[in-house]
Amino acid sequence: MLWVMIGMFFVPLVAAFVLYYGFSGWRPPGTTNQGDLITPARPLTVGVLLDPQDQPLDEDLLKGKWSLIYIGEGNCDARCREALTLMRQTRLALNDDATRVQRIFLVTADCCDLEYLKTEHEGLITARAEEASDRAFLAIFPSYDGVAVATAGRIYIVDPLGNLMMSYAPAAPQKALLEDLRKLLKLSHIG
Repeated sequence: MLWVMIGMFFVPLVAAFVLYYGFSGWRPPGTTNQGDLITPARPLTVGVLLDPQDQPLDEDLLKGKWSLIYIGEGNCDARCREALTLMRQTRLALNDDATRVQRIFLVTADCCDLEYLKTEHEGLITARAEEASDRAFLAIFPSYDGVAVATAGRIYIVDPLGNLMMSYAPAAPQKALLEDLRKLLKLSHIG
């Protein structure tokens, strides 16, 4: 009877050890995020960014809320419109948590199709990042496959402490951003 009791304790332990370390196919996946994790997270310091009317934006723009950022030209091509719409719809789908998220469009050139942004994307924060001084700020954003950040068409997530932490390629599933953001908001105690 003693050996049965000892076996009941050690057999599951040994089986778990063998399955985890002995068969790589049995290991749980390392992450559940669907976007590209930026490791280590990169702190963003806004400095002086201007809105389309040449008014300076708050230096603490990226503090206190989760931020969805799209970087692109102000004439807003098809990918730009698709990304801004996805950001808007994702924020709205968060329901009660929508107030914890803000959307930011960093314009790198040809600012801006203000009529489109005003009618279709109310509440979107538009910031001009066209000057030479803004290039240092944009250089913090990672480039993928040698594609410049301004033309990559990616959506970025910045946490409430101002750290750049995730990005989504144009080919990422549309639900990926919403699912990851829901997880982040559920687990977050910082904003």
